[in-house]
Amino acid sequence: MASDWIAYNELAWTEDYLADPSDYEDEVKEFTSFIRGVSAEPVHTILHLGCGAGGHDRYFKKHFQITGVDISVGMLDKAKETNPEIEYIEGDMRTIRLNRRFDCVIIPDSIDYMVSLDDLKQAIQTSAVHLKSGGVLLIAAKTEETFQNNNFAYTGEKDDIHVTLLENNYINPYAPNTYEITMVYLIRQKGKLTKYIEDSLAGLFPQAAWDDLLREAGFIVETRLLYGIYDRFLLGEGKYPLTIFIGRKE
Repeated sequence: MASDWIAYNELAWTEDYLADPSDYEDEVKEFTSFIRGVSAEPVHTILHLGCGAGGHDRYFKKHFQITGVDISVGMLDKAKETNPEIEYIEGDMRTIRLNRRFDCVIIPDSIDYMVSLDDLKQAIQTSAVHLKSGGVLLIAAKTEETFQNNNFAYTGEKDDIHVTLLENNYINPYAPNTYEITMVYLIRQKGKLTKYIEDSLAGLFPQAAWDDLLREAGFIVETRLLYGIYDRFLLGEGKYPLTIFIGRKE
């Protein structure tokens, strides 16, 4: 089932304005180091669930053979354009089954869109069934203990088009285990302004819930905090640490 998010379909083209390719390089370096640090055998193949527009894969493909999966057609079209040599497949990380096994499965912070514990459990199970015994799992997430309200601003301009994206993340105290994402796009084409606003809901679970689900799925993982990747886009004071779950399938 394809997603209907405007940000990841009709507005997927704005990725070229809001994200420089090098924005992903440091993050991929960290992820690659984590993967190689826990793998018992060399990692050659990676299943990338929630691959988005392929920004990470631009650098992952230098080290690994990548297969990417995403639910948003607009993002997949961008990914195929950026990385034509990579196999990209439309699918939901909760339910997709490729009948293949990989050396590693990675899920970036797109796992936030698993709004319920059942959604999260399904995504983790998808990872398990696609991994070889001893294969590596890497998830970049947020936990209830480390996440906070924050605001981001991204902007870029070329070809007489100017794009600004304002993103607000808000933990609603009346909606436990979730946070709200509001995106405001300001797009000027030859001086004419068009505005888009999109709201979505994301999951936010305590560390213990993550630990339980990963253990039940047969993973032995450790947790690391990754700081500074997105801090330059933050408005005002604040921090935006990513919680990295890294480990192997038993």
